[in-house]
Amino acid sequence: MSILKETLPLANGNEIPLIGLGTWQMSPEEAEKMVEYALKNDYIHIDTARSYGNEEGVGRGMKASGLAREDYFLTTKVRGEAKSYDEAKKDIEDSLKALDTPYIDLVIIHAPRPWNEMRVDSIDNYYYEENQEAWKAMEELYEEGKIKAIGVSNFEIDDLKNLLEHSKVKPMLNQIKYHIGHRDEELVQFCQENDMVVEAYSPIGTGKLLNNENIKKIADKYGKTTAQVSIRYAFQKGLVVLPKSVHEEYIAQNAEIDFELSVADMDYLNRLVID
Repeated sequence: MSILKETLPLANGNEIPLIGLGTWQMSPEEAEKMVEYALKNDYIHIDTARSYGNEEGVGRGMKASGLAREDYFLTTKVRGEAKSYDEAKKDIEDSLKALDTPYIDLVIIHAPRPWNEMRVDSIDNYYYEENQEAWKAMEELYEEGKIKAIGVSNFEIDDLKNLLEHSKVKPMLNQIKYHIGHRDEELVQFCQENDMVVEAYSPIGTGKLLNNENIKKIADKYGKTTAQVSIRYAFQKGLVVLPKSVHEEYIAQNAEIDFELSVADMDYLNRLVID
């Protein structure tokens, strides 16, 4: 079986493919082309977001692939700024229309706070009550069948505890930045202990790992690229992995990770510090 067909079960029993195509920073035209290419070349997991502004392109690429809707897994995200029931519900309904799909396999809250409040030194508002309201909209659409699974992204442990304590349907997944040199194992452990799949975005560190000499030494041992080793690293940790590229060649290469890093090499990569 192709590694692209391997899946992990979500808490509700639905299966999420372990490797997906991320579409962050893709134009609608790029998204259309790359999604069509990926789906025609064994990918069955596509990730987009309302805030990416490319859902229409993703939808066109899905249709152009010729695949039946039930044959692939689609994720999108409610905007980090959508912090009310009405705003979250509108985002999801707008996504369904833009993607031209009767349902979405996974919808996640893109961030616990609006983006301009995310990477700041001190947090003034954790938006706990607002996230509860947005979550209610997601639960409602999940119960209606328009969403097959619900989760979050960029949520820390306290953000997760807030939803766990105030929800009917528990978050099934947390999508976080995770790559060699950038890991939060306490957060990963908390998620897994609470039946949440962890999904790693930016597994290549938004490109900064590509020229890392320490990773290249490991890659050379296996006859692989630094990108492939970086993706395999997160995959071997048991995480869903979301590499992204706007080049067909690299989209294909990113899926060629059917090798195994040794225990010693995983330990070496675990200890790497990336500037």
